[in-house]
Formats: sequence, structure tokens, C-alpha cells
Amino acid sequence: MRLLAGVTLIAALLFSGASWAENREVRLINESSQNIVQFHASNIERGGWEEDILGQDVVRPGKSVVINIDDGSGHCLYDFKTVMANGHVLFKRRVDVCKTSSYRISD
Repeated sequence: MRLLAGVTLIAALLFSGASWAENREVRLINESSQNIVQFHASNIERGGWEEDILGQDVVRPGKSVVINIDDGSGHCLYDFKTVMANGHVLFKRRVDVCKTSSYRISD
């Protein structure tokens, strides 16, 4: 009985930790006519936005950048906030970054 309980515990730990092993890299692709000047990704449990991932960088029209969305929380669902050079702000809610490999911004 102890062996079965031990095997069950190990299996539960392995499967519950599966989301930790997921790839959380997303290619941000700019298909718009404006520079992307800010990009924020916050897991849905956060009360506000995380810092601008791009920092001083921009993503020019026709260009892309790979962003590691992993905040160490193990979450897969994130809200995205994209700020364009003209001040336009785009929101995308509940993006599964464990399954999404690219995110496109267009006019």
C-alpha cells in the first residue's frame, strides 16, 4: 500500500509540474504600420501590469522579436497589453502562452 501511495504521489507531482516545463516563449510579430513601443504580459492572477518587456527597444513594422513570458509563477494564461507609437493601446486577454508560439499585431 505504501508503494502505491508513493507512486501516486510521484505521478501527481510530475503531472502537476508539467506546466512548469512548458515553453513560454512567444514571437511578437509586428504586421502594422507603426512601431510597437511597449509590450506587457501579466499572468491573469496579477492585479496590474508587469513592466514593459521591450524596455528601450521597439519592434518596427515587418519585424518580430521572441519574448520569454515566463514570470516564474507556473501560469500559462496571460493578458497582453501592446502600446503602439501613435499611442494606440491593444489588449488581448487570457492568452495561453504554453500553447501559443506567436502573437501578431496588425492595422
